[in-house]
Amino acid sequence: MNMVPSHRTNAALMSLEAAAASARGGFACLFSTSDEYETALISERRAQGRYAAPRSRWPLAMFAGCALTVAGTVLLFS
Repeated sequence: MNMVPSHRTNAALMSLEAAAASARGGFACLFSTSDEYETALISERRAQGRYAAPRSRWPLAMFAGCALTVAGTVLLFS
């Protein structure tokens, strides 16, 4: 199976090599370590507001309940 290299064959091989190099380049990672990836991920999520503490009314309700209990106790024993 001796094939004589021709211009057409060389062009096809060069085209395939260029396509393979392009495909490999498409899968390249932007981050060199997992720490860089996680840092970028966390900063992006913070920018989106995903790590914001949920607003809850429980602390205010507990404070009001405790204040009323203390006030009631003071009025009862004074």
